Amino acid sequence: MTVRIAMVAGEASSDLLASHLIQALRRHLPDAEFYGIGGPKMQALGFQALWQAEKLAVHGYVDALRHYRELSGIRRQLKARILADRPAAFIGVDAPDFSLWLERRLKDKGIPAIHFVSPSIWAWRRGRLKGIARAVSHMLCLFPFEPELYRTAGVPVSYVGHPFADVLPLAPDRAGARELLQLSGTGPVFALLPGSRQSELRNLADTYIATAAILHERHPDATFLVPLATRETRLLWDAAMARHAHLTLPLRTLFGHAVEAMTAADVVLVASGTATLEAALLKRPMVITYRIGKWSWRLMKRLAYLPWVGLPNVLAGREVVPELLQDAATPQALADALDAWLQDAGRRGELLETFTDMHRQLRQDTASRAAEAILPYLRGRV
Repeated sequence: MTVRIAMVAGEASSDLLASHLIQALRRHLPDAEFYGIGGPKMQALGFQALWQAEKLAVHGYVDALRHYRELSGIRRQLKARILADRPAAFIGVDAPDFSLWLERRLKDKGIPAIHFVSPSIWAWRRGRLKGIARAVSHMLCLFPFEPELYRTAGVPVSYVGHPFADVLPLAPDRAGARELLQLSGTGPVFALLPGSRQSELRNLADTYIATAAILHERHPDATFLVPLATRETRLLWDAAMARHAHLTLPLRTLFGHAVEAMTAADVVLVASGTATLEAALLKRPMVITYRIGKWSWRLMKRLAYLPWVGLPNVLAGREVVPELLQDAATPQALADALDAWLQDAGRRGELLETFTDMHRQLRQDTASRAAEAILPYLRGRV
């Protein structure tokens, strides 16, 4: 009997996590079929995408409200499809605001509901724990401090580590990355990552370009690498560059190649999100920044439990890299913080040790551990 598994993954990082999980599950269940909402990496493995992952990539409360009617309709249609199909399990990969609603209703109807990637309840909205306990059959956590929160709420939970730690080497090949990107200069190399969402580019692109202009005045021989994830973000970046056409900057726009750009860089300027963890696992000094709508910012500040938003700082339990957010994210402040890393070799050495320890702790063969936690739910229904 073919095992059918429904899944939801909403944006690039979730698509990657889900694709690894599909491969790990197929090692045990080679004929398994997967369908639901997913991205190109999942589809390359035969995943049947009823809707594209990009549909769920909303940003902040205002953006979520703007798309609420459309997303609510998709969720109701998907629920009806899953209840009619009765798959062996449902796996929600991140996208908690979309998936947890669905998971609760599927669990109530006897379909195991597994959630892969804990919502950031440790940072804000800790009151959601009771709702999560009602919604999920099992929670798969990427970070080692998360399981205890769920155990106290009576939620079955497994720590599976982070897949980035599995695929990225403990000692990145910086020389190889520079050769690949044809970087032959002697000046400093800055990687500028303004985000993978269109809204992030709208909020940060002009600030990034102005920051690069200040750094270029200080370091005329510097190189700036700007990896962008999609055609849409590339168009938004090009539009921002056109607004600053009076500047002559050595900015190299890359389509993809974010890992190579960060590996090659001396310092990274990165929008808060999973890219900050990638930068940490690549052992790169960084400055974390972010900017969202003022009302979303005020609400998040009121609900926050931790003083940091960047994953490297959250995992370390202290500020190991600077965070310049919202009004503090001025080009001058960002340039000064990036420049400070270039001037302090001792601080860079301490950061290397911190990030190496972090990497070892997160390296758990995530996909295999996640599959092992899910298989008992599937075998009970085959």
